[in-house]
Amino acid sequence: MSNPSESGILIVDKPKGVTSHDVVAAIRGGLHMKRVGHAGTLDPMATGILVIGFGNATRLLNYIVGADKTYEATIRLGQFTTTDDADGDVMPWSDKVAHGGFSPAIHTDAHMSGDISTLNRDTIERTIAEDFTGRIEQTPTMFSAIKINGRRAYDLAREGKDVELKARPIVIGEFTVIDGPTPDVARNGDPVADLTVRVTCSSGTYIRALARDLGYRLGVGGHLTMLRRTRVGAFGAATADVVTAHAESRTFTNRDGEAITRNRCVIDYPDADATDGTAASDDGGDPRRDLLLEHALPMAAGARLTMPCVDVTADEARELRFGRWIARRGDDTAAAILPAAADSSHDDELVAIIGPANRRQSKPVVVLPSE
Repeated sequence: MSNPSESGILIVDKPKGVTSHDVVAAIRGGLHMKRVGHAGTLDPMATGILVIGFGNATRLLNYIVGADKTYEATIRLGQFTTTDDADGDVMPWSDKVAHGGFSPAIHTDAHMSGDISTLNRDTIERTIAEDFTGRIEQTPTMFSAIKINGRRAYDLAREGKDVELKARPIVIGEFTVIDGPTPDVARNGDPVADLTVRVTCSSGTYIRALARDLGYRLGVGGHLTMLRRTRVGAFGAATADVVTAHAESRTFTNRDGEAITRNRCVIDYPDADATDGTAASDDGGDPRRDLLLEHALPMAAGARLTMPCVDVTADEARELRFGRWIARRGDDTAAAILPAAADSSHDDELVAIIGPANRRQSKPVVVLPSE
């Protein structure tokens, strides 16, 4: 079992060109710890806030992943792509419409107008207000991590198999045009127009699908060219001690003797001597690990930013850790926290996640070991 004092939350600014799993692998290597996970995937092309939990704090991730999120993005109007973002191939309107996958509430003419010059900001903002705010139904992109019969949708799509995903309800709290439409010409010569937008949405929203559907609704096509997540719940780019990283290319030979080049995530450690993990800190430890632990948010502090919290007594904490109910009425899931004593050097301690047992008592749902 992990040492509770070596459990916490890290806020990582994910670089472009690596997967969320690559970031987890980098943190795992820096901490010399296997028990590391993240709360909400970001595509390789996306940058921004990735919430990482390590040690016992991985048990908090299920409560963070459902938080609402804020993104800044660039939507290119005038082209569809196979993946609904810039990593895919440009796809003709007729092929895209024939393939389907658009959200069910989005309606447009059966042909593409193709005239980007007719679009103006007023028309775009009116369309967004009418069709893309509040509670809507969205069909996720084919190239998503959603599992279909145990397999990821993007794996099936890359194999050329039909991928049928069901529409799901989402909530768009904000969809603001920050800049644009700015006319441009794509690499293949197509006239296009770029929009810079900010979107605040519920968990499970695909910004690529918003770009796709907006382009469809406007009759010109659309896809995502840039995406940055600026907030996950209470965790944002302005949060103290954000860990930054960059992508580095590496080449290796696989079992078939083929040279493979791919990116890996490298944490930006302030001390250049610490990046290889060989330099020792003053106490003989690994400075990379020490630096990450210094940037980590304790579990109790992370819980206070994530969910409702209840302060419990030492006796109640002991009862909860034995799996017993306590005389606390609660209607929702909450974090039970033992506040630090005034004469103690210890921080607040996350004891358990509790839920209602009956009208007068709460019961432990997840129990955390004592620090």
